Amino acid sequence: MGGAGPGRGPAGLWVTLALACGAGAALAAAGPAEPCGTEGWAQDAVPPGAAFVAAASYRGPGNNDTRSNKALPILLWWSGSLFPHFPGDTERIDCPRGSCLVTRSRRVARHRRTKALIFYGTDFRAYEAPLPRLPHQTWALFHEESPMNNYVLSHSPGIRLFNYTATFRRESDYPLTLQWLPGTGYLRAPAVPLAEKDAWRRKGYGPVLYMQSHCDVPSDRDRYVRELMKYIQVDSYGKCLHNRELPSERLRDTSTATTEDSEFMTFIARYKFHLALENAICDDYMTEKLWRPMHLGAVPVYRGSPAVRDWMPNNLSIILIDDFDSPRELAKYLDFLDKNGEEYLKYLEYKNVGGIKNQFLLESLEKREWGVNDMTLPNYLNGFECFICDKENTRVKEEQEHKKSRGKIPAPRPHIAQFKHMGCPMPTPGFGSVEDLSKGDSWKEMWLQDYWQSLDQGEALTAMIHRNESHQGRFWDYMHEIFLKRTGQH
Repeated sequence: MGGAGPGRGPAGLWVTLALACGAGAALAAAGPAEPCGTEGWAQDAVPPGAAFVAAASYRGPGNNDTRSNKALPILLWWSGSLFPHFPGDTERIDCPRGSCLVTRSRRVARHRRTKALIFYGTDFRAYEAPLPRLPHQTWALFHEESPMNNYVLSHSPGIRLFNYTATFRRESDYPLTLQWLPGTGYLRAPAVPLAEKDAWRRKGYGPVLYMQSHCDVPSDRDRYVRELMKYIQVDSYGKCLHNRELPSERLRDTSTATTEDSEFMTFIARYKFHLALENAICDDYMTEKLWRPMHLGAVPVYRGSPAVRDWMPNNLSIILIDDFDSPRELAKYLDFLDKNGEEYLKYLEYKNVGGIKNQFLLESLEKREWGVNDMTLPNYLNGFECFICDKENTRVKEEQEHKKSRGKIPAPRPHIAQFKHMGCPMPTPGFGSVEDLSKGDSWKEMWLQDYWQSLDQGEALTAMIHRNESHQGRFWDYMHEIFLKRTGQH
């Protein structure tokens, strides 16, 4: 269940986590006699109360599970703010392979029936992780947001703390890669006619739109755009590299710009090109910055997922910044397309009937069990809940069979998340090399330091789990020990 240390295979992890705390005691019962305490938790495990017995049934896919609520495995949303049920704190969910109780009440964190803890990646902090880690519980990670929100998860020691993952990577256990794409109909929406875009240009607007108010991000996008602006007109309406005002106060409202407001969408759809640079670089990390321009019929000038071509509707639908040797070369190509409408329109042919030719994209959308803004399908939070519920019910059954056979049937092996479930690379400058940056460059001081300190944090928490630490306060002692080891002082 935890990160793998030297010489530790998956099977040995259950044994490691059982040491000192006592696997038998943890699995047998919960209560004041529980030998291991932890800071920030209730010191005594609390048996499930009336709410767990009387929780209303979640209208999921359904099953034939006849067990009462008090016999079901419990899934605890450790990140309670993400709990996808209301108005209560506890709910019964009926998933394909069995039912579970899901809750955000930490009162049951150490109960023997609490089989899994679900963490939200953005909120997960290594120095606040629940300790000791109990040997009968799996950890599940839900992280659909930017890798910049928590670089601990981009290092092997951090991601291998978890058993199951739902991330934007296609390799994760429950992939969320196409979370920003409702479907093929979204891509096929008609574009603004080229004649209207050309008329817009004649009014003095640039061919390229940049709309960002989140500056100083790991992808260092502003550094690249600043250089590009030397060679082609870029209209920048956000706080980052701001050089032009939106025409109305309503459009300048941040809440308008972050939604698909019709007036806002109409305005930005007139631009031929949208600079679509993600805030961080990682395979399969693709957001509305990519899909929204395609919906509108603008051509994304993209930097983000290095594997983005795998998901495109055809072979000519976006322009990749990294295909060009320099911003100057990119600007020359954008200028060429701006002046040659026939060539420009080739980038919009995917909107025609039969224009979406990528079978991998079509099949991925078809197989996706959750929907985007679709009330007829479950959302991905409920979907991931059922995924974990099914895994835990399977594990419970296998453990029971192992026990009844007195060891003749092998115990279930723990599933461990892999580096490729997140695995995002070290940030690099948006333009130029690290060696070109000044000593006091704020981007270098912020993001390179954050990336490598996150590795230390993952290693520290892994070590604490293997040593069965109970006190979160010792985290910084472990961090100091790792620092000394890295610097050769230990």
